[in-house]
Amino acid sequence: MTGFERFGRTARIAAVVALQLSLASALGGCAALLGGGAKAVPTFDLSAPADFTAPRTGAGQLLVGAPTALAVLDTEKILVEPAPGQITYLSDAQWSDRLPALFQARLIESFENGNRARSVSRPGSGVTADYALLTDLRSFGIQAYQGNEAVVEVSAKIVNDRTGRIAAAQVFKARVAASGTAGPQATQALDQASDQVFVDMVKWASARF
Repeated sequence: MTGFERFGRTARIAAVVALQLSLASALGGCAALLGGGAKAVPTFDLSAPADFTAPRTGAGQLLVGAPTALAVLDTEKILVEPAPGQITYLSDAQWSDRLPALFQARLIESFENGNRARSVSRPGSGVTADYALLTDLRSFGIQAYQGNEAVVEVSAKIVNDRTGRIAAAQVFKARVAASGTAGPQATQALDQASDQVFVDMVKWASARF
């Protein structure tokens, strides 16, 4: 074997060894990620108030769609405002679903709990509706600069499904003091604030369809 051939063989062996080491390193990194390298974020839910009754003044059918929201609220993350106009999220908590979908589900459940189960449905259910409830999430988070307050603000409109005209409109807002910005304290305060909004919104809407 010539010196040139020995050199070529040595180079090939070195290349194979380097490739094997590279693959082993990559697989080790994947195993670290899949094997518990990423810490699970605690997940929280919103409740639907049940200890109230909504007035029934008509026999109309109401569709309750998912609310619109800016991108900062259209997420599972829980919003915190350290200062006016400054947005961050809790690192130790998240919602069980994207906030608009979660809000819609609990609002419909609130209507059902207020004895309006036969007159409320969601889009795509096949129900012919007389009215639609359109909502927009304006605020849903912790304002840390206000002494840790949970703030929920929602704009609501009842629209006649036949004419497209707005039959009623109102803004609902609730503030609840939070004992801290850790996940359990923040989500408990936000749940209490949203419960107030749900009750007020269900009673208001139920008197108008």
